[in-house]
Amino acid sequence: MGNNAIMDAKDAVYGGLAECFITIEGRRYNFMSMTNFESKWEVNVTDVPILGKVGMGHKAAGGKGSWSGTAHYNQSCFRKLADTYQKTGVMPYFEIQVSNEDPTSAAGRQTVIHRGCLCDSFILSKFEAGEEIMDEELSGTFESWDMPETFQELKGY
Repeated sequence: MGNNAIMDAKDAVYGGLAECFITIEGRRYNFMSMTNFESKWEVNVTDVPILGKVGMGHKAAGGKGSWSGTAHYNQSCFRKLADTYQKTGVMPYFEIQVSNEDPTSAAGRQTVIHRGCLCDSFILSKFEAGEEIMDEELSGTFESWDMPETFQELKGY
């Protein structure tokens, strides 16, 4: 093995301790109904032809943020957004703040605030006979993000 650093198992971050807050029109919701969440930033990479070179070059040219998750079907804040949109034509933007922190991990805490969020679809109502717990899939886009807190570098980096 030599002198390679090896991560301690305790430094893996346990996801069940995350926090999720949503701010819509100035009101902040503790979105504890979320059971999973993922956001990603997809970079648009443009081909760049270069004279005198056989291979194509590449350049980052913008990007697009998207998010998705699952929540227990026990809140109406997103349905209210859909209602506002269908009645007024105004789709309110909102923020999603996600923090991950596991007290047993040396990684510490990371917080990402997604800004300019929109939902791309809404479940208005649902039921399923015999279903014990009802969930709903949520997804949308965001325009930018901030990271006021980042994980600590672990030993060996």
